[in-house]
Amino acid sequence: MCGIHSADIQAYSSLDALPDDVSPLLAAADSLFGKRGWWQTVITHAMPDGAEPCFVVCRIDGTVAGLFPMQKLATGAVGSLTTPYSCLYTPLIAPGADAPAVFAAFGRFCRPHAVVRLDGLPVDWQYWDALTVGLRAAGLIQRRFDHFGNWHEDVAGLDWTAYLARRPGALRETIRRRLRRAERLIDAEFAVAGDAEGLDVRIAAFEDVYARSWKKPEPFPTFNAALMRTAAALGILRTGLWSIDRHPVAAQFWIVEHGHATVLKLAHDEAFKAHSPGTVLTAHMLRHLLDREKVDDIDFGRGDDPYKQDWVGERRQRVGLIILSPWRIRGVLALARHDSGQLYRRWRSNRTA
Repeated sequence: MCGIHSADIQAYSSLDALPDDVSPLLAAADSLFGKRGWWQTVITHAMPDGAEPCFVVCRIDGTVAGLFPMQKLATGAVGSLTTPYSCLYTPLIAPGADAPAVFAAFGRFCRPHAVVRLDGLPVDWQYWDALTVGLRAAGLIQRRFDHFGNWHEDVAGLDWTAYLARRPGALRETIRRRLRRAERLIDAEFAVAGDAEGLDVRIAAFEDVYARSWKKPEPFPTFNAALMRTAAALGILRTGLWSIDRHPVAAQFWIVEHGHATVLKLAHDEAFKAHSPGTVLTAHMLRHLLDREKVDDIDFGRGDDPYKQDWVGERRQRVGLIILSPWRIRGVLALARHDSGQLYRRWRSNRTA
């Protein structure tokens, strides 16, 4: 593997510093969470104090073969360029690249650090075996951990009626009653939009509803608005508003790409909770996405919030990875803590079984 090819790694401190030959890899990313616009939005609006981006580029025989968006924290820790908003993280690997050699090169980047952490990886990622081989070749140890759940459902070929038939009876009845009640309200209006026209007004409405909702203040207050602008520029944004008497009482924004619809943020005004505005707007949005846009998959983003399990029925695990250096004391201690914690949890589970 590594002896056959010449592998080189270089780290860059910004997107603008990346060489031109890296651009095709970014452009080919099949998800918002791998595109240049996403990384720029994260860098500009969601970096912890003192953190710096670090884009690690791997070349095999002089050709770009992999890109690892990373960050260096003020504490000195190194990890993936992920945020509380990241639903997915995967390094970008060029088609046809020698993946084990790419990950061995990445291992050389990791080796000076006692611990490197990657978050939000899909459990069914196609490169797990290659990563294991590559990191082992670099003399490193890896350990996985459960990071967060992602609730979604395959809805290919379903319209709103067929989708609704799959839902639990209690939710179907709630939707039926709440939509019927909403239809009787004077001046109640649902609006969905996906382009940049009027976006500032929609962003202001979303932030107004969010401020009056039950949600805690955002850790990065400018991120949501910036991401909506980024997604609108890419043509994948869908904003939904439900208003009563021209007053927005529920707001959501989704991204729709390649038939995959993901809700990134939703909120409703607590003063109108008697109308179940969150349920009403979610039903309106899903009916639009299914009947008008014919989406194939509905995704409720990161986290195991109980309400998601009524709207979608499938859960997949996102995992984290710690990459440990056995030559550094902090790496050995981190490995001992992780493995002893795993053993303790397994013992507790067996005792209560």
